[in-house]
Amino acid sequence: MSEEMVLVTGGTGFIAQHCILALLDAGYLVRTTVRSLAREAEVRSNLKVGGVDAEDRLSFVAVDLTADRGWTEAADGCTYVQHGASPTPSGNQVREEDWVKPAVEGNLRVLRAARDAGVKRVVLTSAFGAIGVGHRPLKRPFNELDWSDLSGDVAPYQRSKTLAERAAWDFVAREGGGLELSAVNPTTVLGPALGSDYSHSIRLIKNMMDGQPGCPKVNTCVVDVRDVADLHLRAMTSSAARGERFLAAAGESMWLAEIAKVLRQCMGAAASKVSTRVLPNWFIRLIAIGNPAMRQIVPHLGVNMNATAEKARQLLGWAPRSREEAILAAAESLVGLGLLKAP
Repeated sequence: MSEEMVLVTGGTGFIAQHCILALLDAGYLVRTTVRSLAREAEVRSNLKVGGVDAEDRLSFVAVDLTADRGWTEAADGCTYVQHGASPTPSGNQVREEDWVKPAVEGNLRVLRAARDAGVKRVVLTSAFGAIGVGHRPLKRPFNELDWSDLSGDVAPYQRSKTLAERAAWDFVAREGGGLELSAVNPTTVLGPALGSDYSHSIRLIKNMMDGQPGCPKVNTCVVDVRDVADLHLRAMTSSAARGERFLAAAGESMWLAEIAKVLRQCMGAAASKVSTRVLPNWFIRLIAIGNPAMRQIVPHLGVNMNATAEKARQLLGWAPRSREEAILAAAESLVGLGLLKAP
């Protein structure tokens, strides 16, 4: 058992909870941040669903990304930080600044606290949204040298992830002292949900299984959340990961209709409502006029979003599960947790 402490921010998050599971399994002590200590019992319950009773090897601290208070204490005594807390779509964001400011300032708040506490390395949970949006169509897969082109058509959430990651790299270069930084940029994260508060990526699968009328012509790579957590662990401890960013993808990109076909073929009666029909682009554009969530999809219609995770495979020995395993693990968890609509 290691006595090294790792701070995982945003402990109620889908990726963060799987990172906590991986760290506890590897023998680390974990401290995690939540906005309210009232959610500690929920997090511990979710970890038990994931197979780990954390007991006293996990502790909680209440802090907020938008305020300085408590971050010094949160980082104190930690050897590493895995920083995944970030503003996510809540419906309350009216202006672009509502997304960007908390994301950028939250990253800087965590990095300052980590530097001042003598943390060795921060692993930042960034996103494919900081790499692959706003571009003209590419004939090659996206890689870690790519940055999203903010002069293009970029949704506020993806813009916030891009600016927040750039701010993190700039901070470490200018003011980091000895602090090291690595970034993990996941594509669409699937795999097992641990409770009813799951990611938008899992909602993609839930919507299909609940009978949405078809699939927009949208393309994405997928990756299992357990492999994203494993990549965070490798990026945290490998000397080769210092100063590097890593795309997390389980293979070639897929169209949503292909994901729907995997569900139909493998999930039996649970997938009886899944439609593999491709919805025409004009139909999506029409709906998007009055639907802000659908409007964010429009720039991606028909665009190949393939990305390569060869760097993580070669440099860190990362070996993710297949795309199909990631898709089916998400679906099976929704069934097992009773989170689908009744037939």
